[in-house]
Amino acid sequence: MFIRVVVYVLAQALIGLLGWLWLGWPGAAVGLALGSIAVLVADALRGRRFVQWLREPDLNAPPALRGLWGEAAYRVTRALRGERERTRESAQRLEDFLAAIQASPNGVILLDPQGRIEWCNDIASRHFGIDPRRDVLQHIGNLVREPAFAAYLAGRHEGEAVTLLGRGHTPAHPVRLSVRLHPYGAGHRLMLSQDVTALAQADAMRRDFVANVSHELRTPLTVLAGFVETLQSLPLTEAERASYLALMAAQSARMQALINDLLTLSRLEGSPPPGGGEPVDLRALMAQCEAEARGLSNLLHPPEGRPQQLRFAEPPGFALAGAASELRSAISNLVNNAVRYTPAGGRIEVAWERLPDGRARLAVTDTGPGISPEHLPRLGERFYRVDRSRARESGGTGLGLAIAKHVAQRHGGELQVSSTLGKGSCFTLVLPEQRVRAAGEQPPAAVA
Repeated sequence: MFIRVVVYVLAQALIGLLGWLWLGWPGAAVGLALGSIAVLVADALRGRRFVQWLREPDLNAPPALRGLWGEAAYRVTRALRGERERTRESAQRLEDFLAAIQASPNGVILLDPQGRIEWCNDIASRHFGIDPRRDVLQHIGNLVREPAFAAYLAGRHEGEAVTLLGRGHTPAHPVRLSVRLHPYGAGHRLMLSQDVTALAQADAMRRDFVANVSHELRTPLTVLAGFVETLQSLPLTEAERASYLALMAAQSARMQALINDLLTLSRLEGSPPPGGGEPVDLRALMAQCEAEARGLSNLLHPPEGRPQQLRFAEPPGFALAGAASELRSAISNLVNNAVRYTPAGGRIEVAWERLPDGRARLAVTDTGPGISPEHLPRLGERFYRVDRSRARESGGTGLGLAIAKHVAQRHGGELQVSSTLGKGSCFTLVLPEQRVRAAGEQPPAAVA
């Protein structure tokens, strides 16, 4: 500022001196006036350049000004650069924050004080069928129209959860969402959604499991209690006593089979998958399963009536690496199920084969009543039965297919089911190529 004053005074003095030398004192006055005007015009031009630059500031090319205007341009340029850097950092933090919300496994919707959508992530878009661009500033109540949600939204139950039916919900494939609202900021609300379909199904399966176990145990216990009371209170002949004891033994065997199957499932779920181990001798294993199946078939359909036709193909020319006891349990359950559900005179075929891709497949085919297509996806669930009355008559526990499915999965394979109603079914156990060994092949040596 001091330098600016000195320059101004010197310029005025010089111009005034020139005017005095030319015209005397009147010339000095005119020179001082013209010098002041010139200084003001120059200052105004610099100010005009500064103002024009401020309208569309280019921080890479600030105006080259001197004096106060140059100082102002420098300080404004530095302030704008700092503000732009802070804006860029804030924008980056916002992008990082939104990316983190986008990666969340839960749906997130930001609502303004009027309940309109400000932003939502992809999960919420899939949960409610919202278009993140088209539906911005749409009221959430116009897009989620379930009465339960409308009441929840109007009731201001922040923090509490409401369960809704998700997009694409059908009775065959249920979709359930848990939704919560949380207030934040000045009247804004955060809407969180979580897919709880698996949790709901697990809870339903747990309830069904307890109910089924209770029912399956209660029935034979009721029979046993009735026979015990009869034996204790009524005089019976030896033949009657023997008949009642035989029926009691059958009910005890039924409970024992159920408990054994439950223990087998528990052991399968709680133990690590089987390793390579010693190859399983399929010849011996299939011989055991065949003897068991023929004994069950003769019991259910005596030879003097219309016996079933059981055909076991020749054992394959390969072995399997895995747990022999588990594989025997799975194969036995598949074959015994076919025996139980195939009527008298029906045909059951059991055969192993090596698939072109190297996998091994066991197919158990029967000529039973077949299974309706709507039941096929649920086969393998615990206690799931297509016909409960027929299952009870056959003496099954409802856990055989669940055991076979668990064994297949533990060995890296799968259980496949195909069926035609009224013609029969085919249950297939497929094991991966890594489990197949040539007959007599030794397992690979463990690396020390």
